[in-house]
Amino acid sequence: MLLFTFVARICLVDGASMNPGLQDQDRVIITSQPYRPAYGDVVVVDSYTPHGKPLVKRVIGMAGDTIDIDFTAGVVYRNGQALEEPYTAEPTYLKEDRDFPLTVPEGTLFVMGDNRNHSLDSRSQEVGCIDPRDVLGKVLFRIFPFTRQEQ
Repeated sequence: MLLFTFVARICLVDGASMNPGLQDQDRVIITSQPYRPAYGDVVVVDSYTPHGKPLVKRVIGMAGDTIDIDFTAGVVYRNGQALEEPYTAEPTYLKEDRDFPLTVPEGTLFVMGDNRNHSLDSRSQEVGCIDPRDVLGKVLFRIFPFTRQEQ
């Protein structure tokens, strides 16, 4: 009990936005200790969103970064550099309702799901850029299911 109170906690992945790495109903262990997000980290965002559920997303940008997305080619850029993203399910074609390029406001993070065309994330004003204080922790690893059948 002390381990889960002070060191780590279990969270449920809800939906397909993090496919292929994490899938709907996977259980993951996240840090419970104070944590400073870094580029590429998969984090769990508190349930303050209109969904009322925690969001599992990847950190793409931090305060002051300029994020641009070429929706025709499906490429995400941070500060003019194309990101190498072997973890994504497919190129990024889904635009949502924000204009790009976008400069990440001070005190916020820009997050995206790995299943880019099936993810509600910072590209949408509904989620927007995330206050790091709303990050519950970094995903350390998946604990359930223990094994996964590949399709």
